[in-house]
Order: sequence, then C-alpha cells, then structure tokens
Amino acid sequence: MTLQAITSFAPPERLDNSERPGRPLIDARNIAVSFKVEQGMVEAVKDISFQLYRGETIAIVGESGSGKSVTARTVMGLLSKRATIASQARIEFDGADILKFSPRSRRALRGNRISMIFQEPMSSLNPLYTVGSQIVEAIRVHSRMSRKAAGLRALELLRQVQIPEPEARLNQYPHQLSGGQRQRVMIAMALSNDPDVLIADEPTTALDVTVQAQILNLIRRLQRERGMAVVLITHDLTIVRKFADYVYVMQHGEMREHNTTARIFEEPQHPYTRKLLGSEPHGAAPPLDPRAEPLLTAAGVRVSFMMRHGGFFRPDLRELVAVDSLGLTLRRHETLGLVGESGSGKTTFGQSLLRLNEPTQGKIRFDGERIDGRSRAEMRPLRSRMQIVFQDPFASLNPRMTIGQIIEEGLIVNGLGATRRDRIDRVRDALEAAGMPDNILSRFPHEFSGGQRQRIAIARAVALEPEFILLDEPTSALDLSVQAQIIELLRKLQDDRGLSYLFISHDLKVVRALCHRVIVMQHGRIIEEGPVGDVLSHPKTEYTQRLVRAAFEIA
Repeated sequence: MTLQAITSFAPPERLDNSERPGRPLIDARNIAVSFKVEQGMVEAVKDISFQLYRGETIAIVGESGSGKSVTARTVMGLLSKRATIASQARIEFDGADILKFSPRSRRALRGNRISMIFQEPMSSLNPLYTVGSQIVEAIRVHSRMSRKAAGLRALELLRQVQIPEPEARLNQYPHQLSGGQRQRVMIAMALSNDPDVLIADEPTTALDVTVQAQILNLIRRLQRERGMAVVLITHDLTIVRKFADYVYVMQHGEMREHNTTARIFEEPQHPYTRKLLGSEPHGAAPPLDPRAEPLLTAAGVRVSFMMRHGGFFRPDLRELVAVDSLGLTLRRHETLGLVGESGSGKTTFGQSLLRLNEPTQGKIRFDGERIDGRSRAEMRPLRSRMQIVFQDPFASLNPRMTIGQIIEEGLIVNGLGATRRDRIDRVRDALEAAGMPDNILSRFPHEFSGGQRQRIAIARAVALEPEFILLDEPTSALDLSVQAQIIELLRKLQDDRGLSYLFISHDLKVVRALCHRVIVMQHGRIIEEGPVGDVLSHPKTEYTQRLVRAAFEIA
C-alpha cells in the first residue's frame, strides 16, 4: 500500500459532508502545534483537520501521546506559553476564525459557548472552595446575575446532573464527593451557560462501569435537551461505538483515518485503526488443573474502621464495616477476579489478605500456614512470596530512585542475592521477563510512559520470585493497546512461573479475558461468585446484571 493511499484515509473534509445540512459549527483546518522543550521543538499535532456539526457527537480516539487533548486545548485556547500554533491553522467557530480573536474574546467564548470537561475532576476543582461557590463563579463570570440567582441556578444544575441531595452538596468540598459525583459537578459547571459545544476529555476513564454509563447517558440526555454538539475524547471503543456519530483516529499527532462510526467499526482502512479495534481485551484463561492445591484461603474476614463524626469538641466515633465476614480460596496457578464498584471493599479485602491492613477477625492461611494474628516481623519471611502491583505505578515508584535501585531494594530488604552482581542479574532478568530492556537501570520513573511504568512495577514484584501477586486495578488507566500488552505479559508470567493472581478490577472485559473465577462484591459483602464465564454470561443478582450491562453495552 502506498503512502498516498494511506494518507487518503484522512482527507481535510469529512466523508459525509454532502449529507449534512448547513455549514459545520466548528471547522478546524491544518492545525499544527509544537512545544518548546530543552532539546528543541516537539511537534504534538501535525496538520490535522476536523468538522463538527450542531447537535452531533464526534469522537477523537487514539493512544496516549497521539495529540487528542492538545487538539481540544487548541480549540479552547488553553495551551501553555511554550506552545506554538502554525500560521496556516484555522479554527472557524460559527463562521469566525477564533485563532484570530483577542485573549479577552477567547475568554468570553470559553466556558460560555464552548465548555470542557477534564479527565480528572479532583485536579480541576479547587479544593479550597465549596462546590456551590465554584459553580456560582462559573455562572457569574459570563452573565450579569446576582449571587442569589446564581445560587438557585447552581442548585438547578446539580438537580439536572442528578446528584443525590443537591442542597447538601452545594456546601460540600470536592474531597467530600465520590469520583462520579465530582465528575457530575464538572458537567454542571460546563453546562452552566448553555454552551453550543461541550468537549469531554476522557470523562469516564477512572470511573466504575456503572458510574461511567450514568455519566455518558447523562451527557447524551442533556445534549438532546439542549441541542449541543459534543466532542468526545476517549480510548474506550465501546463508548465510541455507542455514543459517537463520526470518528477521527489519531496517532503520533497525525490524523490516520476518519469516517462515520458504523464504517470505522465495520470497514477500518488504516492499519493503525485495525490494530486499535483489535486491542480490546479478548481470549480467556486456560483451563485450570482440577488437582491444583489451594495457596491462599480466607474465612470470616472482617475489617472495620472508626470514623469521626460531629464537631471537634464533641466527636462522635462510629464503626464503618468495610469488609463483612468474607472468605475465598485461591488455588495455585489460578487467577481470581474481585469486582465491584468503588467503595465495595475490594482493595481493603485484598490488602487484608496480605496483612497490609489489620483484619478485626477471621482466619487467613497462606500455603497451609495461619498468617492472621502474625506481627509485622513474623510476616517478613513471607513478603517475598506474596507481592502487590498497585493501580498507579507513578505513585508507587519512588521518583528519586533509579529503576535499578527500585527493583534491587526489594531484594536487599528480603535478603535475596548473595552479592550485588547477583542482585543486578536478578533485576535484569525481572525486567526482561516484564518485557523491558535491561539497559534502563540508571533511568528514573518519569522518563517512561504509563504502560512502561506498569511493566517496571510488575518487574519489581516478579524479581522476588513470588508465588502470589495481588493486582490492584493494574490496567484501569492504560490505553487499550497497552492494556492488551499487560494482559499478555501477565498470562506469560503465570505460565512461566506458576503464579497465582488475585485481580482487583472494575473492568469486566479485562476480568473476562484474564480470570478463571470471579467474586462480585457490594457494600463489603460477596453477593455472587463462580467461573468467570458463568457469572458474566448468566449473572444471578440484579447488581451483577447491572455491572455486566454497563461494561458490555453502555446502555
């Protein structure tokens, strides 16, 4: 296939322009953005074009670093001072080129006629101000409305985005809300001035599947009521297929292909699009040997915390039961999935099995030995045999230590390796097993992508040659293609080393591809468990049915 044939998959104009009445609301042409860095200039976006019509949803998809968010920020006028927009670029909004607007005119447009929902609401909301005051500010910046009237408008917006107890939420701070509630607040702020265009940048990446479905359906309902146009930036193709009218595919800052949603999914033309569509988690865990012996068992595990209520001088302490009398059996070479919404107790239960938090009661056995009640010192000999990989590798890798030091530290603490040369050999072997080159020992975590950092975190766990690894949401923040790589890596390591996994996740597609059995948790209790195929294909409880619908249908 010639280069000319490949580039023709992304012409400057949409392939369905002739079927659309009127002119586009946004017509972006020849957008190119570069950033000044220490080594010179980096081209983040290279000569891309797209069109958005009133009342429709377009999706911009691609992996991290493809230029999706930079494109959105260019439209919003939110690029940093180090960014340079090419002189030939043009973004016409309602017939006027907004790149030629003054900074004051861009500010008047931003948040008023064009609004944006960001990926991480906790970073976007000011932690020092109440939710109500932040929505009121967003309203009053663009309209001459009294504070009282803006307060009533803020309350109405919270009702529209279906936040429970909206009157109480107005006086709460962002940290007092759940992730889904914070994202609803961001949507309320974005809609506060009835925008013509809503840009949603990965609005559901870190949310549970049920909350994800609620947020997306909320955006769709509000879009229909208000006639808004929506730009959806995401790497989740299930969402794209369900919600988008037209799809743009980006890679390395370039537009690889665009077409109607139906044509993209049915007849992808560019090799990268086909690769992206083929990256959805697939396959199933190989059959488990029925003679496999239990490695980890638990019965009657209960974990509770004392929570402070009331004022400073009259504190009212109440018991919060996070894990309520749970049990499980994990066999050698088995992957057991633990699923449920945020707050269901998955991570607390998993960490209690490793004695990283203290169960108030229950029996836990590892390789036939009771480990509940053991002191920290008594647990130390077992630490190399049971390891954990956390959700966010950047938070769990020390930014001041090199990769070699990070992985070697575990070997030193656990007394593995007779000499330093022996330890370094083990570090190199672990990196190779995790699919990373062994010449990165002197580099630091910030020099790697999210997927590479997760491989390093897995290498750190594997270096100790454990028998059991607790995987706590290890793929939730990764692109689809990187997710697929991590799943294949975990499968290979399990086959090569006979590992047992407890896999905590809210992504049921990954659970279906990786796990032998699955346990469903809600409010600290197990409500359903069994072989992964049975539970996900024929869920018995209404809660599991809702999880499955949200994960596979987004409807």
